[in-house]
Amino acid sequence: MDDLNVKNPPVLKQFVPTPPRPPRQSKSGIFGTIRQRCFNSIGNSVLTLCVIAVLFYLVKHVLDWAVFNAVFIADNRRQCMDISPDGACWAGVISWFNGLIYGRFPVDEQWRVNVGVLLGLVWLLPLMSKRIPLRNVILLSWIGLYPFVGAYLFLGGRFGAELGWVHGVMTCLAFAFLTIIYANWILSVWDKKGLNELFVPLVSRFVERRIHLLSFVAVWLLIALVMALVLNQVSLEPVAIERWGGLFLTFIIASFAITMAIPIGVVLALGRRSKLPVIHWLSMTVIELVRSVPLITVLFMAVTLLPIFLPADVEFNKLAQVLVAVCIFAGAYMAENIRGGLQAIPKGQYEAAATLGLGYLHTMALIILPQALRMMIPNIMTSFISLLKDTTLVSIIGLFDIMLMARNIANDKDWVGMHTEPLVMISVLFFLFCYSMSQYSLTLEKRLKVDR
Repeated sequence: MDDLNVKNPPVLKQFVPTPPRPPRQSKSGIFGTIRQRCFNSIGNSVLTLCVIAVLFYLVKHVLDWAVFNAVFIADNRRQCMDISPDGACWAGVISWFNGLIYGRFPVDEQWRVNVGVLLGLVWLLPLMSKRIPLRNVILLSWIGLYPFVGAYLFLGGRFGAELGWVHGVMTCLAFAFLTIIYANWILSVWDKKGLNELFVPLVSRFVERRIHLLSFVAVWLLIALVMALVLNQVSLEPVAIERWGGLFLTFIIASFAITMAIPIGVVLALGRRSKLPVIHWLSMTVIELVRSVPLITVLFMAVTLLPIFLPADVEFNKLAQVLVAVCIFAGAYMAENIRGGLQAIPKGQYEAAATLGLGYLHTMALIILPQALRMMIPNIMTSFISLLKDTTLVSIIGLFDIMLMARNIANDKDWVGMHTEPLVMISVLFFLFCYSMSQYSLTLEKRLKVDR
């Protein structure tokens, strides 16, 4: 028997995989899919037909009113009514379109608004390139320096006269920084060193540390000096802040509030989580007090109560008071969003930072806050969208934003009583802006892989 077992060893079974099944092929097509999803039962069929009928009714009447029966060329509202009593009178909106965009800004100086907005976009354009290092510095420079450029173009005047020397120096530094950004971008495309690297051999003769930083500062100051010589010869017509208005003013308030919301929110959120009682209770008081009242109340308090707490010789214009109120309001709401992100960070992150020997500031700036802000992108963008829409409330306190300019159309003697068309146009504009912000938020989430 042993000899037989040796001669005939047991045969091992080999695994033979089953061939993969072909993917399921849908032979029904688009009509079959619609039938399966919308007409798969009597109830769904009736509901689908009702929805189609309602949509057809709404779309037909909206197109008839807004497009087919609308009047685009007319001298007054009475003429619109005579031409088409059932259609929209877009002629009034077209007549007031310049005021809706620029407010009461002088027509001959409106090119400065266009240049200012274009420069703001041009400043951020290099962020799309991955060749430029330290792109966060570009974003911070836009936050800290671009407002001086915008204020110089929008306010006008001459350095040392209508505009102070401090404003003039910061404007020159801003233009110089923008020049360095684009010079380095162009040189990087050609695989050349940055503009500031040209001064490294010269600076290295005098110092041994911080050579690259000092060479950048040297180039920056040199270009700023050239900008100062050029801008000192330029004199722009002064435009009072009271003449700002329209969509231009709405963008100023919204962009300023959105830019300052995150820094203020971070300070308040960290202050509320602080173990120091004074900082904790002060931050919590500001957050809860501001979040407990509507924005219109905060605006009225800023306009009426803020001057009381200031010295008698200090006067703020209404726009500055509104900006302070909106920034504090946005920062209080943003603080709670950021605090939620901070609470979602595991405790192990703090322990790992402490193990590496990082202090509180480095832990927050390098490890905790980037993760918290990354996780809270949907909530942060929602707050930004709400803030953009809430800026229309400034029309109640007398600022001529796009909403107040739209209301003034109905007070024009040629367009008396025309309320619907301006509000429809504003609704479409705000939908486009808010939808664009929402889509950018989704793109940013995918790029940063927030869901992982």
